[in-house]
Amino acid sequence: MSVADLNITPPEQTPSSSAMRRALRRATDGVSLDATEAAVLLHARSDDLDKLLTAAGKARDAHLVAEGHPGIVTYSRNVFIPLTRLCRDRCHYCTFATVPHKVESAFLERDEVLEIARQGAAAGCKEALFTLGDRPEERWSAAREWLEARGYSSTVDYVRSCAIAVLEETGLLPHLNPGVLSWSELTRLKPVAASMGMMLETTSERLWSEKGGPHFGSPDKEPAVRKRVLTDAGRVAVPFTSGILIGIGETRTERAESLLELRQSARQYGHIQEIIVQNFRAKPDTAMRGMPDADLEELAATIAVARLLMPSGVSVQAPPNLVGEEHLLMLRAGIDDWGGVSPVTPDHVNPERPWPHVDELTELTGKAGFQLRERLTAYPRYVRKGLAGDSTQWLDLRVASHVDALSDSDGFADPDAEIAGREWQEPDGGFESIGRTDLHRSIDTDGRTEDRRTDFDTVYGDWDELRGQVPTAASPERLDADVKKGLRLAESDPASLLEEQHHEAAMALMTCEGPAMDELAGIADRLRREVVGDDITYVINRNINFSNICYVGCRFCAFAQRERDADAYRLSPEDVADRADEAWRAGATEVCVQGGIDPRLPVSGYADLVRAVRRRVPEMHVHAFSPMEIVSASAKAGVTVQDWLAELKEAGLGSIPGTAAEILDDEVRWVLTKGKLPAAEWIEVVSAAHRLGIPSSSTMMYGHVDHPEHWLGHFRTLAGVQDRAREHGQAGFTEFVPLPFVHRNAPIYLAGLARPGPTRRDNRAVHAMARVLLHGRIDNVQTSWVKLGDAGTTEVLHGGANDVGGTLMEETISRMAGSEHGSERSAEELHELAARAGRTARQRTTTYGRVGQVQLGVTAV
Repeated sequence: MSVADLNITPPEQTPSSSAMRRALRRATDGVSLDATEAAVLLHARSDDLDKLLTAAGKARDAHLVAEGHPGIVTYSRNVFIPLTRLCRDRCHYCTFATVPHKVESAFLERDEVLEIARQGAAAGCKEALFTLGDRPEERWSAAREWLEARGYSSTVDYVRSCAIAVLEETGLLPHLNPGVLSWSELTRLKPVAASMGMMLETTSERLWSEKGGPHFGSPDKEPAVRKRVLTDAGRVAVPFTSGILIGIGETRTERAESLLELRQSARQYGHIQEIIVQNFRAKPDTAMRGMPDADLEELAATIAVARLLMPSGVSVQAPPNLVGEEHLLMLRAGIDDWGGVSPVTPDHVNPERPWPHVDELTELTGKAGFQLRERLTAYPRYVRKGLAGDSTQWLDLRVASHVDALSDSDGFADPDAEIAGREWQEPDGGFESIGRTDLHRSIDTDGRTEDRRTDFDTVYGDWDELRGQVPTAASPERLDADVKKGLRLAESDPASLLEEQHHEAAMALMTCEGPAMDELAGIADRLRREVVGDDITYVINRNINFSNICYVGCRFCAFAQRERDADAYRLSPEDVADRADEAWRAGATEVCVQGGIDPRLPVSGYADLVRAVRRRVPEMHVHAFSPMEIVSASAKAGVTVQDWLAELKEAGLGSIPGTAAEILDDEVRWVLTKGKLPAAEWIEVVSAAHRLGIPSSSTMMYGHVDHPEHWLGHFRTLAGVQDRAREHGQAGFTEFVPLPFVHRNAPIYLAGLARPGPTRRDNRAVHAMARVLLHGRIDNVQTSWVKLGDAGTTEVLHGGANDVGGTLMEETISRMAGSEHGSERSAEELHELAARAGRTARQRTTTYGRVGQVQLGVTAV
C-alpha cells in the first residue's frame, strides 16, 4: 500500500465561539461532558486551550486528593520485554511488528527473557513490561513451529510460562500486553500478572473497515473486538491499562467517542487504572511515513479532555519520550503519570525516542510543582485493595505476595524493597473450615445477618451504567394463527418448534395464556407420559455448598460473601466428607457439591473434595462443580478444561451440574453478572465434560431481566449441545431444570433492575415448553420444590415435568436469596407431593436409573 492510498481525516467544521464558550463553562463547572461537547473542546487553542488546561488541572488535582496522594505524579521503573515482534495484524504505522526473515528468532527464548528481567532487577526495576504482536502463530508458520517445538500450544501459553519464570527468578512484576484476549485467556493470565493492558486506540469503524485505513487488514483492531476485551478485563477484575492513539486519521468526534467508551467501561467495572493518550509519530518504512505527526497542542487538548471525562480513580498518562520538550505542557493538561521508564531497555515500539532519565523527569515534574514518585505496575489503589481483600479480588493470591514484597503501606513502590525471585506456586496442603459453617441449618432459624452485603453499592459495578444495558423487548403480537400452528406442531412434531422457520409459532406458545396455555400444558403432559411414564422421580441426595466466599460479583446472587463477612464460611474436605457420610447413612445416593469461586481454595482443592467423599463413602455418586468452578479452577492450574475434568473424573467425579447457565445469551448474562463465564465458555465446559463421558444436568434461571425470546434461544443452545454429545455417542444432559428467579434478597432486584421473579404463567410456560422443545433430546424435566413450593410444583407436574429433584438435606443458596419453601424434604414428603399431583413417586439415581433399595421415611440428618 502506498502513502497515497491512505485515508486522511475527513474535513471537520470548526465549532462556533459560542459552542466553545458553553463547553468551556461546563468543563470549568465540573459538569459531565457528552461527545459533542468533548469534540468541541478538542478544538481549543490559544486562550481557549489555556482555560481548558486550567479546568483539567483542577480535575487532576481533585483526583489526586481523592486517591490520597495530592501533588504526586507517578511513574514505573521497568524493563521492556519484546517477547515477539511477529504479529497477525498489519497496522500501517507500526515498526514494532515485522516478518520472520527480519528477526533471528520468532520469540525470545525464556533465558533471554530472564536475562532482561535480571538486568532490570539489578537496576532497581520492579515491572517487567511484556509487549508482543497479536497471535503470530495464526499468520506465521515460523511462530507456530517455534511454539510447538518447545511444547507450547499458543502464544498465550508461552506468555504465561515466561511470566511465572520472571516472578520466581527475578521478583519483577509482569505487566502483560499480549493484545486481544478472550475472557478465558484473561482468566488464565490473571494469576501470573499484577496488571495487564491493551490500547483501545480508536472506536472508529471506518479506520478499520475501509481500504486505506490505518487498521485495514488487522482483525485484532476491529473496534467491537477491542471493546469486548475492555469489558472482559473488567469482568475478570484485572487492573487494566488502556488508551487512545491520536493523529491516525480519526475525527475529533471519533476521538471523543473513544474516550467516552473508556469512561463507560471504567465506570461499570472500576478496572481501568490508567489511560494513555499517545500521539502518532510517523516512522520510516511504514505506509504512513508521510503523514504528519500529531501536533503537541492537539495532544495537550486531548489529554485535558481525557482528564475531564475520566472518573476519579483513573489516571491519565502521556509517554514522556513522545512529547518532545513539552513535558510541562502535558502536566498543565492534567496528566498524573509518566508511565514506564526504563534505565535498561529502549522503547521497542518507538526506538528512535529514548526514555528520559529518571533524574531529569524528577526535575521537570518538580518545576510544575509536583513530586515524582515510583509506583508498581498496579496502581496504588489496586495494590491497597488487592492486599486488603477488597470486595473485588484485584490481585490473585499467588501474585499478591509478590506485590506485597515490593510495595509500601500506601501502595506505592517501596524504594527499600528487596527485588528477588519468590515462589509463585501456592504451597501444598489442604484448607480448613472457617466461619459460619452451620449456615445450612441456621439460615432456616436465625436467617441472614443482613439482607445485603455492606459493599452493595460498589461490588456489582455501577448500577446506573447497568440500568441502560437491561434488555428491552416489545410485547410480542400473538396471532391466533401462530398459536394454532404452534399447538399443532407441539402435538405432531414438538422439536421442530426449535427451527427458525417456526420461530413465530414457538414464540406464540411461549407467551400464550388462558385456554391456549391449558392446551399447551395438556400436550406437554401427554408427551411426558409417552416418554417417561407416570412415575414422579426423585433422588435422595444432599447439597453441600462447601464455601460461599466469592468475589465474582453475580448480581442475582445473595449467597456470595467476602471472607470477612459475618455469614461467610468455608468447609474443609474432612467436613465435606463428614456430611457425605451422614447423608449416606440417611439413605442418600448422591451428594451435590458446589461453592463460590473461593480464591483461597488451592489448585488441588476440587479434586481433594471429590477424593475425600469417595474415600469416606466409596459408593456415593459425586455430582459436583459448576462450569464456572471448572473453568476458574483449570485457569488457576494452567491446564485445559478437558485435562482438568479428566483429573476430576479420575478422582471420582460422577457428573456435573449444569448450573451457572442462567440465560445462555450474553446480552442477559452481562446484566446478571459482572464476572461469570460467557455463554460460549459454559457451552465449551459442558461439551468437554460430555466428550469425556461425564454427564451433566442443564438449567435455566428465568424471571429477572430476561424475556421469552431469550428462553427460546436458550432452548436452542441446549439442543445444539445435546446433539453434539449424541454425535459422540455420549448421554450428554440427563435432565433440564428450570430455576425460577428468587428475588427477595437478590442484589439486582434490590437495586430496582430485575422483576420480582416469574409469574405463574411464566412457570407453566417454561416447564411445558421445555418438555415440547427438548422432546427427543432431553427426556427428564425437573421442577424445583425449593423455589416453587408445593402448589407451584404440583401445577407444573401436570404440565410436562416428571421429576422433583432431591431431598437436598440442606439448601443454602435459594434460602439466602429469600426462598420460603424450606431446604430439606424427606423421601416420604416427596411421595406425598407426588400423591398431591395424583401420581406415584419413585426413587432414582443421579442418572435416572433405578435404585436397588427404596427407603421411605428418610429424614434429613
